[in-house]
Amino acid sequence: MTKAQRQHRISELIEREVISTAAQIVARLQSEGIPATQATVTRDLQELGTIKMRDEHGSRRIVVAATPKISSAPIDHLRRMMGEWVVSVENSANLVVVRTPPGCAHVVASALDRSALSGVVGSVAGDDTILVIAREEYGGDRLAEEFRQLAGVDATNGSPKGI
Repeated sequence: MTKAQRQHRISELIEREVISTAAQIVARLQSEGIPATQATVTRDLQELGTIKMRDEHGSRRIVVAATPKISSAPIDHLRRMMGEWVVSVENSANLVVVRTPPGCAHVVASALDRSALSGVVGSVAGDDTILVIAREEYGGDRLAEEFRQLAGVDATNGSPKGI
């Protein structure tokens, strides 16, 4: 199982169940035959942008932060996520299309939203594609180039630079 697949499964678990610790997630994953350590799950939770809060019944639970205002992630986190999962970046006017492997777009979009980049109005993620709207004064060309640099992909064919 890849890191992206594991993180996707963790997202599903915390959406559907009341889970309050990384140890509970490790136990659930192991019961499904997915090997994971508590340190790995803790890093995954951090990368997914989770927080602990009380739900409407007063139970403490882990949830994915609903807004990027809750905590702004450092640019290094975005660079890691884009470097790992972005395969191509294209733009048209103030729109930027970021492509990832299947099932990975939400992870990159979450990192993008949490990074609070000044040139980004917002993003919409599908399964393997993210549509990012650039601020008009910033422009799609400039934002796309910034994304390519963060991801380490070439503008012409989407392959990693130097290949």
